[in-house]
Amino acid sequence: MSDQENLIAEPAMLTLARDSRGWTQSGLAAEMSRVDGERITQGYVSRAEAGRIPVRGARLHLFASALGFTTQMLCRDVEATGAGVGLVHHRKRASMGAPALRRIHATLALTRMQVDSVTRVAGLRRNSLFRPIEVNDFDTPADAAETVRDEWNVPPGPIDDLVALLEDAGALVVVRDLGTTELDAVSQWPAGKAPLILLNSAGPADRSRFSLAHELGHLVMHREPGESRVQEAQADRFASEFLMPHEVILPELKPSIDVARLIDLKGRWGVSMAALIRRAMDLGVISEWQYRTLMVELSALGYRTNEPTTIRREIPRHLAQVVTRLEEQLHLSAIETAHLAGLGREEFHEIYLCSSSLSGHKDVPDSPAR
Repeated sequence: MSDQENLIAEPAMLTLARDSRGWTQSGLAAEMSRVDGERITQGYVSRAEAGRIPVRGARLHLFASALGFTTQMLCRDVEATGAGVGLVHHRKRASMGAPALRRIHATLALTRMQVDSVTRVAGLRRNSLFRPIEVNDFDTPADAAETVRDEWNVPPGPIDDLVALLEDAGALVVVRDLGTTELDAVSQWPAGKAPLILLNSAGPADRSRFSLAHELGHLVMHREPGESRVQEAQADRFASEFLMPHEVILPELKPSIDVARLIDLKGRWGVSMAALIRRAMDLGVISEWQYRTLMVELSALGYRTNEPTTIRREIPRHLAQVVTRLEEQLHLSAIETAHLAGLGREEFHEIYLCSSSLSGHKDVPDSPAR
């Protein structure tokens, strides 16, 4: 009997893979029926995910084909990989529902497994500048942001490429279509692993930069669960100071704040006009009444949903370099590299190679079940 014939799916991995596609059990059963040509019931999927029936052979290949993962991926032990372990942070809207959140958590767990697999085979070692920073009544989130900028030798003023800064500090940044517009980013830093940030490709570049800084704040300040609204507010204050340090931006905000000035400052600082208005109020440059007036003006101009001045979208490069090493130096084929991550070639390259990672991805890629 071959190794392939010995493979048996891990029930928890079947569930994780399905959740990452945003499907219900009925939805997966329908896709399996379409692929197989025979009717597969929701009850069968339920029993398989509960571990009440073994999934091997032709049925394992059917699950893999429908879900778009390799058979080997569906047989991995979720607990042994450490996927999903640790505190997960989100920058999301309050309206986001539980099904979408399950999809995000599953995508994060699978992305962790994928990047761990490819980086381990590539044999690349990196030092990390990340460390926990305590915040309290005396040491504020703004203080934490100043500390990180100082320790990371960030020059005064705007940060030119935040993604590159995070990658150089040891983080893994992946841009993915997260299947929702209700969440901007999600992050996780399990013990002994590199910090991982997933950034939603659907977000505009200026909001993405603030979301990245927000997640950085979570990663360094929040190593334990806490009151959600408090931690979210702390991460916002961290991001504001990290991207717009008060000593530098304050003189630029003071002369006058109007829409034309905000457009100029947006191009310089790489943050949204709304974030600049909020920063001006927090620093006491404008009153709360002036803040509301400016926000109303942005709404009247249609800028709350589509601001003028396009910010250059920053592209992660570290994992693309890992893929290049695997394919050019270690001589793995594109399919072999993709299979390390349990994916088909098309989806793997769409996610992890910078040239296509910002174009979105299909929910069901070409079947890698082999």
